Amino acid sequence: MHGLTSACLFFIDRLMTPGSEIRFVHKHMGLVPGWGGAARLVQIVGGGAALRLLSGAAGLDPERALHLGLSEETLSSSDESGALEEARAWLSQYTEGPASVIRAVKKVVTAGRELPLEAALRTEKDIFGTVWGGPANLQALIRRPKHK
Repeated sequence: MHGLTSACLFFIDRLMTPGSEIRFVHKHMGLVPGWGGAARLVQIVGGGAALRLLSGAAGLDPERALHLGLSEETLSSSDESGALEEARAWLSQYTEGPASVIRAVKKVVTAGRELPLEAALRTEKDIFGTVWGGPANLQALIRRPKHK
C-alpha cells in the first residue's frame, strides 16, 4: 500500500479499515521508493516523519496514519464487501456532480499544490473561465439563485 498511499491524487482518497496497516518496506528490500513515492511522502508527512517511516519500516495502524495525514478516515467495516460499499458511499460525496466541474476542481488543486504561486493563479483563472457560464454553472443558478 506504500506507493499507492503516497501517489493518490488527493488526500481525500486514502481510507483504511480496522486492523489494516501502512508499511514502507523498501529498506528491507535494499531499495528506496521510486516514481516519486519518497517526494510525495515528504510533502504529506514532512521530512522527519518520512525519514522515520522509510528508515524504520514500522507499520502504521489506522489511528497513526490518520494523525500523520496518510489516511483520511478509518472505515467501520473490516470485511471486504462491507468496506468496499462503505468506501464507495464515503467517496461519493466528492465524486457526485458534473464531471466537468470535478475535473476542474482536480486541476486547480493540483496546480495549487505543484506549481509556483503565480503559475497556479494563472491556471486557476484559465480553468475558472472554462466553467463560468457553462452548463453546470447555469443549471446551478436556475436551481439555487442564492447560496445556502
